[in-house]
Parts: sequence; structure tokens; C-alpha cells
Amino acid sequence: MDDIVFLTTVLLPALWEGVLVTLLLIAAAAPFGFLLGIGLAVGRTYGDRWVSFPCKAFVTFVKGTPLLLLLFILYFGMPSIGIRFPSAEWAAVVGFIFCNGAYSSEYIRGALLSVKEGQMTASQALGMTRSQGIRYIVLPQALRRAIPGLTNEFIYLIKYSSLAYMITVIELTGAGKLVATKYFTFNETFIVVGIVYLFLVTVTTLVANRLEKKYAVPV
Repeated sequence: MDDIVFLTTVLLPALWEGVLVTLLLIAAAAPFGFLLGIGLAVGRTYGDRWVSFPCKAFVTFVKGTPLLLLLFILYFGMPSIGIRFPSAEWAAVVGFIFCNGAYSSEYIRGALLSVKEGQMTASQALGMTRSQGIRYIVLPQALRRAIPGLTNEFIYLIKYSSLAYMITVIELTGAGKLVATKYFTFNETFIVVGIVYLFLVTVTTLVANRLEKKYAVPV
């Protein structure tokens, strides 16, 4: 088969379907991972020991477990104890949320600790409760400072998504693997797959740079 014909009629259509699945996985996991990260960071920083310890234990478990192993546990292991996800995509999204949330929480927690204690004291002097001070004064500043780290984690999430193939989700890498195996075009296929990942990461970096400049905390 001619290279151009292979590229336009076989490879690109197959990869396009894989890209859509990858984007859906990321779109489903990223916002919930972000919210989980905020909850874990606030719980560890401001919660009492009954809140802080479970948050710390969760982060430690996820950070100490390879993501691929976590996906295997969720998809292959959970049914044995009666927990079954509707599809492999659901299991992948939950795994990505756990992973993204745990690592994002570390960036946010570091940013929370960087906000001076006087900010909280000032908010309470204005009549705010402690939770209101966290929500309206400390957390907004911390999130702005955490943008670079959260950007890195989002980029990692794009790359993490390739592991979903190992639990039968045909995302970008999986689609490329199927085409390469069927037509024995490993170099051509995976070079194109790599270019697509590079494009996704570059777009993410450019958007994040604009956000970082727009929301930078004045010195």
C-alpha cells in the first residue's frame, strides 16, 4: 500500500478515533482530579488528625502505587469484591482521578503553606470563619501559585492516558498499536502517535503559560 494512501485512509482515521477517546478520558478525569487534589490538600493542611491522616494515607498509597497497577486493581481486582465498573473507560477515569488528585494535592498543599499565616488572621479579623478564610482568601492565592505544578500534572495526565490501553481501552496509543500490528508499520505509526502527543502537550503548555501570566500573584 502506498505510504500516502496508508496515512490518509488507514492510520489517520484510526488515530483520530483514538485521539477522541484520549480527550474524553482526560476531560472526564482532569476536573475531578483537580477537585480531589484541592480536598486532599485542604484536609491535610487544615484538617484535624481524623481528616488529615486519611488524606495523607490516600496520597501515600497512590504515590507509592504504579498507575498501571492501580488500573489493574480497579478493573481486574474490584469485581472480585463486588465492585464492577460499567466499562474499562470508567475504571481508567477513576484511576486517573486518583492519581491526578494525589499528585495535584502536593502542589496545592505546598502553595497553601506558602501563604502567610497573617492572611488567615486578617480574614478572621474581618469576621470570616476559618473555613471562609480558607475558601475566599487563602485558597485562591494558593491555586494561582500552584498553576505551574498543576500544569505539569495535567501534562502527565495526557501521558498517563496511554496506560488505559492495558485495560482494553482503545485510546491513542492503543489505536496506534492495533494499526502497527496489523500492517507491520511500527516506525511510521508510532512516530505519528508521538507527534500527536507532542501536539497535545505543546497546546497545553501554551495555554498554561497564558494562564500563569494572567493569574500570577503580584510580587
